[in-house]
Amino acid sequence: MRIARRGVEDKSKLGRHRWVVERTVSWLLRFKRLGLRYDRTETTVRPLLLLAVSMINLRRLVSTTQL
Repeated sequence: MRIARRGVEDKSKLGRHRWVVERTVSWLLRFKRLGLRYDRTETTVRPLLLLAVSMINLRRLVSTTQL
């Protein structure tokens, strides 16, 4: 998976594939509290990350079991 480079590859491929890490960061930043810059201590970020990851996994689990 990769993103096509501008000016080098066909524009129809731009944004077609996203890196796994980039997608995961996007999912995590949907939780607004994780994106705030003034709240960056380990004591607050770590529990928020664990909560966000748990909620993401729970939502995915629920959506796959409903199919």
